[in-house]
Amino acid sequence: MHIIRASAMKHATNAPKLPARRTRAVPAPAALRTGMAKAEGEKTLAEKALRQLRDDILNGRLAPDARLRINQLQQRYGLGLSPLREALLRLSTEGLVLAQGQRGFVVAPVSLADLQDQTLARKTLDTAALTQAIAHGDADWESQVIAANHLLARTPLPLDASDVDAGMLWEERHRAFHRTLIAGCGSQWLVRLHNQMVDQAERYRTIRILHHKEAAAQVRDVVAEHAAITDAVLKRDTALACELLERHIGATEVAMRRFFEAHPKDSPAD
Repeated sequence: MHIIRASAMKHATNAPKLPARRTRAVPAPAALRTGMAKAEGEKTLAEKALRQLRDDILNGRLAPDARLRINQLQQRYGLGLSPLREALLRLSTEGLVLAQGQRGFVVAPVSLADLQDQTLARKTLDTAALTQAIAHGDADWESQVIAANHLLARTPLPLDASDVDAGMLWEERHRAFHRTLIAGCGSQWLVRLHNQMVDQAERYRTIRILHHKEAAAQVRDVVAEHAAITDAVLKRDTALACELLERHIGATEVAMRRFFEAHPKDSPAD
């Protein structure tokens, strides 16, 4: 038995080696590739529609209560039905658009009651996130807060609605400052909800500037407000930082109430 096994092993060793089989990736069928490319293209177009619609709503080019007719939006943006409907549905979940069943979509209305509700929600949300950020944020986070405040302080707040570029730059840096404040909280949900609340607040600031230039005049020193919040954060003084942030957020509500009291014909119904 041992001799047989040895012989078998010898024959096996001397046997010619077969070339290794090469495996090739099987290409996806043409129909599948076409479908994947189409889906990717539709996703990109939907994101484009979402970005353009959101920007036009936040910048007041699409006014509160404006009806969003698909055929008009197709002409406005040069996009098809599917990406526009997907974008509108997404904006409806963010509270910027209302779906009215068979009647289609409208830009979400504004009101003082709605602003008060938003202000309460944002105070609660942002102070909770800031508390966590102060507790857990590291030195890198601190440096990002300092940098965001520095950029914002060097960006003048435009008082003329026609200066679109300056307005967009200020909003971008203002948003970045507040997002950076809570970035150390460690919660993606808090950051995501914060972004939605900031979108809503931006609409009200835009309304004031678009309707009356004098309404944009700052009786507040927003640069000093941001600097005070930054200083409290760097000192890890949670109570003071949250108090200053609440006061800062609430100032928008106060300013809007004064604006509508001074211009009642522009005031939305509560």
